Amino acid sequence: MYIYNIDQTKPYYSQIPMYCSNTNQNPRQVSSNRVQMPTPQRNYCLFDQNKVDFFVKRKELAIPYLSGLLARSNDEREITESLYIVDRMIDNGTKGVDKMYPVLSRLNMTNSPNIQTFLAGIYRKIQVPDAFGPLVAMLIRNSITPQPSCFDPNEEIGGAILAYLSDRFKG
Repeated sequence: MYIYNIDQTKPYYSQIPMYCSNTNQNPRQVSSNRVQMPTPQRNYCLFDQNKVDFFVKRKELAIPYLSGLLARSNDEREITESLYIVDRMIDNGTKGVDKMYPVLSRLNMTNSPNIQTFLAGIYRKIQVPDAFGPLVAMLIRNSITPQPSCFDPNEEIGGAILAYLSDRFKG
């Protein structure tokens, strides 16, 4: 099965069949249309749970596909959904997510509160030493120029920083 990158010209092989709940649409459009970002009435995102479960069940086999998607996408909805899937994969015991740090690090300078929150949650769980500095930078950047949001991403960022610090001083 071939899965195409964003420009649809260079296929790369993956062991994950392409997920598409409606074959009449481009899977990328189906994905981003199903993502509901936070609103003033609801301070959390809603995702296509079937898609999330599809990737979470595939564990390590899903990592190359998600890495490719995160490396190429500039769509906030798609990135947020992919980060949520990665977060759920970690909770499900998927090994090797820490190897995704080079791909995840491209998102370190984002101003999106949604992406920052999921990224901080992932960094809190995988504890890659290189992620500590970007977390501190995010917190400082958000303190100087806060972004409008339905929630405070600094809570998750600060929690991730505290997790890094508390793990360094144990025993």
